Amino acid sequence: MTSDDTARPGRSRSIETYSALTTEQSEAVLALLTEAARTDGQQAVSEQGRLQLRGEAREGVSHLLLTAGGELLGYAQLEDTDPVESPAAEMVVHPSHRGQGHGRALGSALLAASGKRLRVWAHGGHSAARHLAQVLGLTLFRELRQMRRPLAGLDLPDPVFPQGVTVRAFVPGQDDTAWLAVNAAAFAHHPEQGSLTQRDLDDRKAEAWFDPAGFFLAERAGELIGFHWTKVHEAEGLGEVYVLGIRPDVQGGGLGKSLTAVGLRHLAGRGLPTAMLYVDADNKAAVTVYERLGFVTHETDLMYRTES
Repeated sequence: MTSDDTARPGRSRSIETYSALTTEQSEAVLALLTEAARTDGQQAVSEQGRLQLRGEAREGVSHLLLTAGGELLGYAQLEDTDPVESPAAEMVVHPSHRGQGHGRALGSALLAASGKRLRVWAHGGHSAARHLAQVLGLTLFRELRQMRRPLAGLDLPDPVFPQGVTVRAFVPGQDDTAWLAVNAAAFAHHPEQGSLTQRDLDDRKAEAWFDPAGFFLAERAGELIGFHWTKVHEAEGLGEVYVLGIRPDVQGGGLGKSLTAVGLRHLAGRGLPTAMLYVDADNKAAVTVYERLGFVTHETDLMYRTES
């Protein structure tokens, strides 16, 4: 979320809502996001949100385009797929057109579209975004930390797996269904991750960064019980603990720690200087584990929501 809360005279703006974007509209939004990222230091819209810019309409996903004089100046995405939580949104205003009320206009449009039941991400937690949240009547709800550690000189003990557990690489097509089931179980209380579908998985497999050699599956008696999916950000020289999940009935046996070590060794073997991951700040157990592995907080994403 980026902010501009003071309206100024100028070109008349309009906000149109779409269930799906044309190729031209998607490219324009991606260009806007790229320009904003150069200024802000991080993406205003998550990977999932960027993937949802392409292709046909997705159930519960809406795109809001703010234009003035035929120029795209702002974008917001609203996702209403969680059966319990209020709709979630991400938004951005072009850096050259901030301070003109566009952020407030987009925020007001999101509130109207969600029936004033709204959650909004502010990636990076910038002060301008915090101010806009206050203007819109939103309060802090969630803190997501990005943690990092150097991979040079990585010194981790050899991973020790529970008896009967073996580890192998993910096989696209063969392992999709089993992985989706374990992912849903492991993240049953994490709607963003736990609700991934075959289409979401296919989107990621189609990305240039996808490498099944860095997608580790733990099995016992032929059943998938855990996984560590790593991701490489080539341009930034970062290796990511992308998703680490353990089936609930086998949690607590050290499998997660061992899978983490396998993934980190893989990333170090790729010659990457730094590893990163995301973890909720209130997940004290996970934060403690990662801190013991040498991770420290690099930056924080904040989520705000309406009181209702």
